[in-house]
Amino acid sequence: QVQVVESGGGLVQPGGSLRLSCTASGSMSGFSDMGWYRQAPGKERELVARFYGGGLRNYGDSVKGRFTISRDDARNTVYLQMNSLKPEDTAVYYCRVLYGGKMYWGQGTQVTVSS
Repeated sequence: QVQVVESGGGLVQPGGSLRLSCTASGSMSGFSDMGWYRQAPGKERELVARFYGGGLRNYGDSVKGRFTISRDDARNTVYLQMNSLKPEDTAVYYCRVLYGGKMYWGQGTQVTVSS
């Protein structure tokens, strides 16, 4: 069983920045995939950014060039640095871990971009 906990959401003005954190129990070396997804009201959950294949990264098209995913293996933590935020980035952001063929989700953290 893997427990996943997100933090760092909040309210920010357009053009601002936020950093999200995701900490998972266990060792990150055992995770085949770890990253961020988001879901806005009335929309499907979509990929934001993730690590896979031992250290490769990929990003959703709408966040490329603005968001950066990074990791601290010693802390079992993945970060999402979000810059140049737009109102359309407003969503609940979820962290997902793939381990042992199973998927584990955090409870989500709300990000609201509004003036």
